[in-house]
Amino acid sequence: MRWALVKVCLAVTTMVVVAFAVPLGLVVQRMASDRAFSNAERQAATIGPTLSITTDPAQLRKAVESTQMGAARRMSVHVPAVGDRGPVDIGEGRAGERAVAETRRIGRATTASVPGGGSALLQPTALGSGDIAVVEVFVPESEVSNGVATAWLVLAGVGLALIVGSVGVADRLGARLVRPAERLADAAHQLGEGRLGARVPEEGPKELRSAAVAFNAMADQVVELLANERELAADLSHRLRTPLTVLRLNTASLGAGPAVEQTRAAVEQLEREVDTIIRTAREQRPATGLVGAGAGCDASEVIRDRMDFWSALAEDQGREVRLAGVDRPVRIPVARPELAAALDAMLGNVFRHTPEGTPFAVDVHDASDAVIVLVSDAGPGIADPDAALRRGNDGGRDGSTGLGLDIVRRVAESTGGDVRLGRSVLGGTEIRVWIALDGRSRGGAGGGRAVRGRRKRRGA
Repeated sequence: MRWALVKVCLAVTTMVVVAFAVPLGLVVQRMASDRAFSNAERQAATIGPTLSITTDPAQLRKAVESTQMGAARRMSVHVPAVGDRGPVDIGEGRAGERAVAETRRIGRATTASVPGGGSALLQPTALGSGDIAVVEVFVPESEVSNGVATAWLVLAGVGLALIVGSVGVADRLGARLVRPAERLADAAHQLGEGRLGARVPEEGPKELRSAAVAFNAMADQVVELLANERELAADLSHRLRTPLTVLRLNTASLGAGPAVEQTRAAVEQLEREVDTIIRTAREQRPATGLVGAGAGCDASEVIRDRMDFWSALAEDQGREVRLAGVDRPVRIPVARPELAAALDAMLGNVFRHTPEGTPFAVDVHDASDAVIVLVSDAGPGIADPDAALRRGNDGGRDGSTGLGLDIVRRVAESTGGDVRLGRSVLGGTEIRVWIALDGRSRGGAGGGRAVRGRRKRRGA
């Protein structure tokens, strides 16, 4: 925008300078020519009184030499034949006999070009005998263009100064308009990247000041809404501690047994998750994110542990379970609780949304740049995979809050990976979780970009 304003001002000023300077230069050139020929006419008129009195060559020569032009050998007099006296030419003629005869014939002053440069003014003058003599005054080219070059240089300098000055003024005005807009755009980018303290100075033109005020008010509102959301999450999570305490006390009185131990482990895990939610909300940091170098967990170990937990329920419901790819360590840049929560969300969906007796499988594939976790079942499948990935329940999916797969998606995206839903080889749903090992998003066929695009549309 700034350069566009400069270009517009440059074009307009250039056109104005050309429109005024060129005609003015031509006028100056014309004035210099008129001045030179007017001076020549005055010099020619000084011989008129002498020609009206006498045509004697000696007298005429003396009169011509007494003038400024005659002394400079730039004036000549052409007297026609009078009576018995033949034609008389005083001084050095340059115009030629044909030009002299033509001037005598038409009876008014004319100009003629002189070979070698310059012009000649031919002024007819009446003699006492009634004949016409012609006074010739030579006007050199230097006198015709005297001061013209200087005038053109002055006009060019003035025009250039006007152009440079207008460009400078346009640049300053453009900067005054563009800089507030750039600051507004930069603050918007910072806010989009999560830097909630980004604000815009309320300065510049009136419209941009209004935009800055609106942006700052919006940013303050966003910060307030996020703070309220964090406080609400912390308060709600804190309220769960009372029923969790009751559950923990009740499990202590159940005695011993595999089911009791699993129930106690589930209550303890639920308490840890509630504590994590409270700490996260109070510390004002995201619940998931990239872990540091050397951190993470062994995916094989976590998957085996969670499968031990769910296998008892699978046995009770008559489900066939297949587990593959967990016979050796597989390090991933995801914290153990986060991976466990994601696995519980996927396996919980299998038990919740497929009939009893439906088999399922968990496969782990260790590639060079990523780890792929596949959870597949032989159930009825998912009719709308995109809707299943949307956070929250709109009331159309009974028994589901829509948060389970969103947890899985956020765990995958925290590493630069993605989540896809499709048809499994067992005939039901397949959840493919791509966990990147190098922190970059998955390439090819859309990869993580498709999931992130859906997330951006939800945020819009």
